[in-house]
Amino acid sequence: MASDQTGPIDRISCDTLFAGRLHCLQHRAGYRFSVDAVLAAHFSRPAPGEIILDLCGGCGIIGLICLYRWQEQIASVSCLELQPALAELASRNIVMNGYTANMTVTPGDLRRIGDCFSAETFSQVICNPPFYKKNSGRPCRDQESFIARHQVHCTLSEVVAAAALMVKNRGKVVFVYPAAGLNTLFIALHQHHLVPKRLQIIYSYPDDAVPARLILVEAVKNGGEGLQVLPPFYIYERRLGAYSQAMQRLYEPDWDLEQ
Repeated sequence: MASDQTGPIDRISCDTLFAGRLHCLQHRAGYRFSVDAVLAAHFSRPAPGEIILDLCGGCGIIGLICLYRWQEQIASVSCLELQPALAELASRNIVMNGYTANMTVTPGDLRRIGDCFSAETFSQVICNPPFYKKNSGRPCRDQESFIARHQVHCTLSEVVAAAALMVKNRGKVVFVYPAAGLNTLFIALHQHHLVPKRLQIIYSYPDDAVPARLILVEAVKNGGEGLQVLPPFYIYERRLGAYSQAMQRLYEPDWDLEQ
């Protein structure tokens, strides 16, 4: 569900999740979150007292979802976002949803993340990074989306390095990334001492001829050997069909990871 609001510069929509219980302001002509963020936010249940960094935070949707699901378990969420207009939206979303005591937004460049936070501050980092290299991927009609989706201000290695610097020893890092880039992501993770421990492959719908779309990876800083490969996850029941039952559950207001 969405309604229009007039922002100071852009036209803004107010979208809702979880039967209207979570609200999210987004630029209509700009970067808008998708299922990538919903999948990443639900992939790894936070432990009690978790201190979370939402890296490449955009409008703050991953942190907002985490707090909606597990507010009582989470000590705090910090959101780092490069683009000031998106950081401003994230701040407004925090206020609108009543999470000012639990979540903050820091405008900043992850390549200089040490200027924003102290090293090894967070027990968990969740990241939906820019997917595409500068001259690849689908075209964008606006600069905000282009910067959010393309690695023009950072490389994947720099994103992983920032996550590794910020997460505590034995802390968790979660990435959502295109399936075709699995090898590149795994190499970057190992280079920065983040050891993949859980992997889920995301498909658009069940069809042996259709390649995987995304991967979800949970890595542990200085973790030991052993990778758990989870069953395939399908976003849709079939081509041009409705969401799968598993995907629909992620949008239910009272969903629980352990169900």
